[in-house]
Amino acid sequence: MDSAHRVRAIVSFVHAADTGSFAAAGRALGLTSAAVSKNVATLEKALGVRLMNRTTRALSLTDEGTAFLGQARVGIEALDAAVDMVAAQRAAPTGRVRISTSVAFGREQLMPTLPRLLSRYPGVSVEVDFDDHVVDLVAGGYDMAVRGGNIRDSALVSRSVCRLNLVVVASPGYLAQHGVPRAIEDLTEHRVIARRFLLGAVGSWGFRLGDGSPATFNPIGSAVLTLSEPEAIVHAARTGVGVAQVAVHLAWKHIVSGELKVLLHSQHDPGSYEMVIQYPHRALLASRVRATVDYLLEAFSQDNSLHVPIESLADYVA
Repeated sequence: MDSAHRVRAIVSFVHAADTGSFAAAGRALGLTSAAVSKNVATLEKALGVRLMNRTTRALSLTDEGTAFLGQARVGIEALDAAVDMVAAQRAAPTGRVRISTSVAFGREQLMPTLPRLLSRYPGVSVEVDFDDHVVDLVAGGYDMAVRGGNIRDSALVSRSVCRLNLVVVASPGYLAQHGVPRAIEDLTEHRVIARRFLLGAVGSWGFRLGDGSPATFNPIGSAVLTLSEPEAIVHAARTGVGVAQVAVHLAWKHIVSGELKVLLHSQHDPGSYEMVIQYPHRALLASRVRATVDYLLEAFSQDNSLHVPIESLADYVA
């Protein structure tokens, strides 16, 4: 039995099981009772088992028929979902899209993309919550989140936006006054700007020694300023407060302009953080959500500050 006949036979069987008769199944499918009966008989022959017991008054499922019916429903639902997905993609996206994102990324990277998104899809409206906490998308009623960090495995779909590399920087004014650190140990003699995360932990700085082994600098002992907001750390470094470890995408324009200098480039470990778009795993994603995800991925791919090659930082070393 070829695929087309197999699908037709399975659909006939499911309708016959649901309606209790070949005649009723035929009316639902636009076929004759005899055609439905023949389809089911052909399916039974192909499977080598009886799926239905027939009497002049009713149909009843065999044990094999009951088991097969459950699996057949899954297959038909999958086909229906595929058809609905194509139809949803063709339909003009409409409705509200709720997005959760961090304050810094939301303001600097997400917000500039929204005017064009709303212009491209006039039927879509967007609601953005700026929150550095990791929210529960399903419980919070969000369609998606734009998140950065060490992304853990989850039941959510994750679409990669970029790596979030880190870099150690300081202003030319600070370096002129305090000197340039040339080794990890030198950092203990410098004024350091530390970052405190939401749960209270202060972020450490990663390095690689000459033999490739990892090393860590804990900024707590040298910190003259501890902040929780990434952009505030960049601002403090620009104004000469001290040495800071910051995300490349937040500091890039200031590095290029000369307001910040890169330090310990050959020794610093940029980390393994990444930025992703996450959304709940759904068999059929609403067209408004799919269109928004695809648009944001395209827009973020064109944001040069998110894709700075780590090697290019060597051109701005103090």
